[in-house]
Amino acid sequence: MHIYEVGEQGRTMPVDDVLTMGRIGVDLYPQQVGVSLRRVSTFAKFLGGSASNVAVAAARYGRRVAVITRTGADPFGEFLHDALRGFAVDDRFVTPVASLPTPVTFCEIFPPDDFPLYFYRFPKAPDLEIYESELDLDAIRQARIFWVTGTGLSQEPSRTATLAALRARHHDGITVFDLDYRPMFWDSREAARRWYAEALPHATVAVGNLDEVDTAVGVRTPAEAADALHQAGVELAVIKQGPKGVLASRNTGERVEVPPVPVEVVNGLGAGDAFGGALCHGLLTDWDLEATMRFANAAGAIVASRLACSDAMPTEHEVRELLAVSRA
Repeated sequence: MHIYEVGEQGRTMPVDDVLTMGRIGVDLYPQQVGVSLRRVSTFAKFLGGSASNVAVAAARYGRRVAVITRTGADPFGEFLHDALRGFAVDDRFVTPVASLPTPVTFCEIFPPDDFPLYFYRFPKAPDLEIYESELDLDAIRQARIFWVTGTGLSQEPSRTATLAALRARHHDGITVFDLDYRPMFWDSREAARRWYAEALPHATVAVGNLDEVDTAVGVRTPAEAADALHQAGVELAVIKQGPKGVLASRNTGERVEVPPVPVEVVNGLGAGDAFGGALCHGLLTDWDLEATMRFANAAGAIVASRLACSDAMPTEHEVRELLAVSRA
């Protein structure tokens, strides 16, 4: 059942379960594993970008999902619209930038833990050309979960737009700040920390790995980082610890730590976005904290065991099957 809001001119519009804002692009994955790009001969093309991947992951669970982002006005941009629609993600807030090409990202695949990324976002990515004046603030306020990423803070006008969206949303419902620190998009970690500090007080949930929480709050120890995120205003801190699993902490004092689900890793890229989509599903379903973290871990593990990213996002049935096997 969908919830509806009254839009302009009295029209009723469905409220999004999850509305994400941030990166989109084309991922070109090599079809030869364990080989340098220098020697790769064939690639497969997929929708990519963290905010868009999280949207796809959430849509796999039957959630009503939309994404706010921008592409180039080119065939790759048209491909991304087709891909979003194919994944049942609403693309009404995805607009073209005539002067910029749609970004392309290449990766190398060296299992189990080496997956270099090469971002081609020159001279600038269209998803950093999101303007405050173009935002549908009503849709942002009404969404049951609003999800933004750290990359959106790295350049103007996206930075101002992201902060404006967060201010409009401020602690009304679930607002997730995916820390998503990519050093190549910033002049320095200190520059990122400044803008992360502006965003954190408006978020109810923060998600990141140890390096990303260090960027956000200057602390790498998981428990201390969780405390620092709570002090910044975050109600739920989710800290990914790699082989040690995930620490989730509420500002009420509840804290759980769950181990990773063991799988044979094919491509670790996208596992974090699968985790994010599953986290949204768990929060919307109102599962307890441990159940949500176990489900999100399993979703991430499934994507890590597959070559692709967006195309590899699991259904709830697939996640349940893996959880059942891992407990046996």
